[in-house]
Amino acid sequence: MPERTPASSPAAATRRNTPHGTGRATAALRGLRRTARTLLAAGAVLAAATAGLTAAPGPASAASPAAASPGYVESGYQDPVTALPPVSRPDTPHCSVTVMRHDFASSYGQPYTGTVTPPSACPGPWAKVVLTWSGSVAGRQYDRLAGVWIGGAEVLRTSTPEPDDDGITWHVDKDVTSFTPLLRGPQPLVADLGNIVDSTYTGVYHMTLTLTYYQADHRHPAPAVADQVLPLSADSSPGWYSLSPGQSATRSVVFPRNLVHARLEVYARGGGCDEQWFDAAPDDLAAKYPDYLCGGGPYREVQVAVDGRPAGLAQPYPVVYSGGIVPTLWRPIPAVDQFLTLPYDIDLTPFAGLLVDGQPHAITLTPYGAADTWTVDGTLFLDTDHHAARTSGALTGDTLGADPHVATTEEPGDGGAAVHVSATRDWYTEGYLDTSAGRITTRVQQHVSYRNDDTVTGGGQHQVVAQRDAGTTTVTTTTAPAHGAGHGSVRAARHTWSYPIDVDMSIPVYTDGNNYDLRGAVRQQRVLSDLTRNGPAGPWRPDALTDDTVSATGVLARTGGTVVSSDGTGSERFVGTTDTGGCYERTLAAEHGWVTGDVVRGCHVLG
Repeated sequence: MPERTPASSPAAATRRNTPHGTGRATAALRGLRRTARTLLAAGAVLAAATAGLTAAPGPASAASPAAASPGYVESGYQDPVTALPPVSRPDTPHCSVTVMRHDFASSYGQPYTGTVTPPSACPGPWAKVVLTWSGSVAGRQYDRLAGVWIGGAEVLRTSTPEPDDDGITWHVDKDVTSFTPLLRGPQPLVADLGNIVDSTYTGVYHMTLTLTYYQADHRHPAPAVADQVLPLSADSSPGWYSLSPGQSATRSVVFPRNLVHARLEVYARGGGCDEQWFDAAPDDLAAKYPDYLCGGGPYREVQVAVDGRPAGLAQPYPVVYSGGIVPTLWRPIPAVDQFLTLPYDIDLTPFAGLLVDGQPHAITLTPYGAADTWTVDGTLFLDTDHHAARTSGALTGDTLGADPHVATTEEPGDGGAAVHVSATRDWYTEGYLDTSAGRITTRVQQHVSYRNDDTVTGGGQHQVVAQRDAGTTTVTTTTAPAHGAGHGSVRAARHTWSYPIDVDMSIPVYTDGNNYDLRGAVRQQRVLSDLTRNGPAGPWRPDALTDDTVSATGVLARTGGTVVSSDGTGSERFVGTTDTGGCYERTLAAEHGWVTGDVVRGCHVLG
């Protein structure tokens, strides 16, 4: 949970500010979680869980970590480690350029600005361009939200680990080859990591940003990329939008008149009470126990509109920051999506026939259901007709409604309630374009299924949440050749996702900031698959698979100002495809802040 302002008292610790400084009160439970980690003596590491505190099993198996010891006090933890496969590096001549070395200390409202210029020794074309975000921090510090923009487009969103007194280092690699149209010439660079350093919060984030350009050759040709990359970022620096409940972000865009394909990449993360939106209770229940519960209910979606008309949506992943729930849950194995936030892709091609008139068109992003601040941003990737100056077409179908049908039931209980929230989305958009290759019809069809079961007891001091969020998006492209020559073609791409998360969190004791007992167990998973097929009824061919599962337990207790329990255990299993199509499986296990097992196995997942 990235703190926006320092907390000098438990009451102050319940405050959040957006990156632009607009404070919003949140539940004291969030304040307790934050107070618990900030009141520790420097160097103490948090977390642990008690016997019997386990998360409900998810749909896929994962190694369960041993319960942490309630009487153990950690003294530090190793550098963060993840089971994700590394970004591959082509064996070609390459140039690495360090575009930023910067210390983020008292840095709210003070992003780093510079310039990215492609190296003359590696002029391209490039087989791959890899961004590396690396840092170190020591002392006491909150987790922080961070982002990187090149040419106004957000190319990386991430958040930071919380350090110990001895200090930690970590890095994130990301393939940014899709941004090649912005990388061919000098572009402005912005990197934002809002931080506060004072006598209490001593951690300075020492960050380095490097771009490595790999020259293409006959064995590693340059991949196909969009013809144009158009940021939807805000005019301010940094370029993300911080949206309060009910707000939207809109940019006016003039599209190329020979457009043939439009893809929108969207980032979205909740803040304040919406940092853990998946454990938010209905407003009436939250009002009964305001010291422990956030309101607004748990359903969220990121909606996209074109000229005010619903055009697409994304289900956000239930991210947990490195200080979330109990901080030592994530030491040294971070939660899924914690360091490398994945954007969401939305195909807007069915609307292309409306966008090629040379007039400005409004693209709007809305975090539906938001109960607190959301940080959103977007980038358009556009393909054009290389053999025609103009295309034309029409939108022929759009069944996407602005409001989902969310059903909520509450069963009152002693000191709480059992809450069940569900939603289903089924919609499609369809349109055509007349191009030099003939008439191209694109149909985007999506199914979403969502359920959240939340049992609140003990006056809000104990919550058990099981959320299941899954869906499928299928994009079918049909080409009818120009002038009736040749045969038409049908190609379909299908993307599926599943985001199960189980959380069991409790506060058996909370007297004040010096006397409390905080416990938690989390199991989260992200399963993604991409498949393609040729022909209207051909077999589906798997192209990529991700199955990433993290399980963790944690406990933190303090008596009379002294930490009496601080421990955590965790595990992660990744199995899926690498960026070169190979299979990769790795399993990590950790106890007391240190890795106890690290196994890489051979595997086979496709075909």
